[in-house]
Amino acid sequence: MLELNAISQDSVQAARAAELYRYVEGLKSHKQLKIFAGNANPALAWSICRSLGIRPGRIRVGRFADGEIDVQIQENVRGSDCYVLQPTCPPVNENIMELLIILDALRRASAGRVTAVIPYFGYARADRKSVPRVPISSKLVANLITAAGATRVITMDLHAAQIQGFFDIPVDHLYAAPILLDYFRKKKLPNAVVVSPDVGGVERARAFAKRLNTQLVIIDKRRPRPNEASIYHVIGNVKGKNAIILDDMVDTAGTITKVAARISAEGALRIWAASAHGVLSGPAMDLIEKSEISELVLTDSIPTPKRAAASRKIKILSIAQLLGEAIVRNHQGKSISALFD
Repeated sequence: MLELNAISQDSVQAARAAELYRYVEGLKSHKQLKIFAGNANPALAWSICRSLGIRPGRIRVGRFADGEIDVQIQENVRGSDCYVLQPTCPPVNENIMELLIILDALRRASAGRVTAVIPYFGYARADRKSVPRVPISSKLVANLITAAGATRVITMDLHAAQIQGFFDIPVDHLYAAPILLDYFRKKKLPNAVVVSPDVGGVERARAFAKRLNTQLVIIDKRRPRPNEASIYHVIGNVKGKNAIILDDMVDTAGTITKVAARISAEGALRIWAASAHGVLSGPAMDLIEKSEISELVLTDSIPTPKRAAASRKIKILSIAQLLGEAIVRNHQGKSISALFD
């Protein structure tokens, strides 16, 4: 009798274990995709959700009276696959803190996975010790994002690709190149040449030139001090050609406007500039409006200042569909690199 009871009890336990296994597997197969946004670029988050046919996750991101950030996730996220869209653009420190607090809120709400979608990664230029006794700020920010609860990062056009190695979690590094390439292919520019504004951007510009089937020109640029560029040499021929200056970001616009002036003096016919991130801080718009640049092509990775949006020299391309497809592929466990094949 005791032996029969033991067998019966084992069967019950096995049945319960099988039921629990089916329940857990069911949760995995029906894991919900949710996209949340901070205050850095809500318009892009809405565009991504519209392209995917889903609504943005309900979240409150406000401020207490003393300026501290107040976050509440206003829907159930237990076991969900959550994505937080928050470029760390100006105001950089405010947006980084918002991102960290949202990540922490999702982790504490028992989200299944939490992916930080950072189209523009701030502090990326502080990626090494160029002089003694300076911080490597991009590594610090990477550590903070991981500690806050992110299990993966999706970003785009990092200032330096090696920043991916600063993270102890997987990083999907996207590129705006397919969107920019499609735009310039439709223009069918004759005698086009791609210009790298510095030696650090040669790899990016070379790949762009190869896909456009054009020549590459390299600018020998030095920085005597931050946000100031000096042009020394133009390596290659721009005379009689339509030039496309390609960079990862346009901050004060000092570099691209000086490069434009130099290649114009070297005989370039018309000059375009293209970049993934239009920070456009300080005197940027004044410099661009007065420059030899016919058109500056940017993406909506960060919000476009009102003056830039109204300018005839600025063209904004959307990355919503690219980011949306990357998010879906990650959610479904599919290859993201296939987007760029």
